[in-house]
Amino acid sequence: MRIHPVVIASVICTLCIALQGYGELIDRVAAFVDDQAITLSELNETFERTRKMHADITRKEVLDTMINRAILLKEAKRLKLEAANDDELLSEYIELKVRSYVRLNQEALEEYYRENLAEFQGAPFESVREKIEEYLMEREVNKTLKQQIDELKKKAYVKINGEGW
Repeated sequence: MRIHPVVIASVICTLCIALQGYGELIDRVAAFVDDQAITLSELNETFERTRKMHADITRKEVLDTMINRAILLKEAKRLKLEAANDDELLSEYIELKVRSYVRLNQEALEEYYRENLAEFQGAPFESVREKIEEYLMEREVNKTLKQQIDELKKKAYVKINGEGW
């Protein structure tokens, strides 16, 4: 039995029309971090939320932060760290793998005090020591964390799709 070419063509056209709705674009991928996709809708949602707190932030900065977060979460999971949610997991990672290695010495605290004496409006060192220590600790933690992220990025597959984020 031979099927006429007109019948084949009409069946194909009918299938194409019927399946047209299944070809909808649901979301685009803004970036890949190893095997994880960051979708455009996730980026837009995070950007809008972040912009409410930091009006001058760019979409590119938000995407970079999302990429860094994905890389750190992957590393925390690789180290078998556990927590109730991703935010707690990141905090645990930072506490165990970054903050616990940062050390400040007395000379660094005193030097910062001397260099920024005007900021303290003549307050004695001992009364502002804790504030200085917190500031310098956060600065060093951020510096160390950035270095770790840079090292982890070298080992990860990161691909950003499109421009103008």
